[in-house]
Amino acid sequence: MAGPFEVISQHRCFGGTVGFYRHEAASTSSAMRFAVFTPAQAKSGPVPVLYYLAGLTCTEETFMIKAGAQRVAAELGLMLVAPDTSPRGVKLAGDSDSWDFGVGAGFYVDATAEPWSRHYHMYTYVTEELRALIEGHFPAHAERTGIFGHSMGGHGALTIALRNPGRYRSVSAFAPISAPRRCPWGQKAFNGYLGADTGQWAAYDASELAGQVADGPQRPPILVDQGLADQFLQAQLHPHFLEEACRRSGVRLTVRRHDGYDHGYYFIASFIEDHLRHHARQLGV
Repeated sequence: MAGPFEVISQHRCFGGTVGFYRHEAASTSSAMRFAVFTPAQAKSGPVPVLYYLAGLTCTEETFMIKAGAQRVAAELGLMLVAPDTSPRGVKLAGDSDSWDFGVGAGFYVDATAEPWSRHYHMYTYVTEELRALIEGHFPAHAERTGIFGHSMGGHGALTIALRNPGRYRSVSAFAPISAPRRCPWGQKAFNGYLGADTGQWAAYDASELAGQVADGPQRPPILVDQGLADQFLQAQLHPHFLEEACRRSGVRLTVRRHDGYDHGYYFIASFIEDHLRHHARQLGV
């Protein structure tokens, strides 16, 4: 591996480049993969950067292949960065026993319970280590940074933005797990990664965080899209808890509900342009 990361492949796309990369990450003590779309505008200087966090079972490839985001990102001059969803190859007991915990299901938390605390530090990886790598080695404008995601990644994007309003100037989510402390996916992940002390869980629950903060000039408005034919809506996603919390605190939130759309990437592809333009406005494009 030459330099801080290895180039797996690069592909011309809408005048820019989609690249897939791998590096040794200190925060996860493992090799991590990530993808970057660099628009043509970056030839003239740093461009705004938008991080996308994917959902359960996904990889760094999923968004770049399925979302159809590059055409509009190329028009707007937005860099897109998509990390993997968990460490891989660390061979922890039980890490591949189920699709909603372990490999492909890092939940964007810093695990404190053994054995996950050795590697599963996805919150620090996304907010610190990956950002430093991108800002140090790609033409990314550090002060014009946004974040969004889908499902588990929507949860990650919301919690990261709510906890770091000065560092993320825009935020949105597709079908996010809005109240993980109150759903089976979140309870399973938090109990495994954080342990039985539920006091730690609130730091990674968007509805809890949104209800505890006050709106202010550094806190960006939140855009959420939710399909009403989503098979996980009733049991796992609970956007109404996020709406209630934002009403109490004054955090600006728009939740758009769409008849007939399910949880998958056809839904995301249908509204990806709206999200990119939402971010572009907040990032001063």
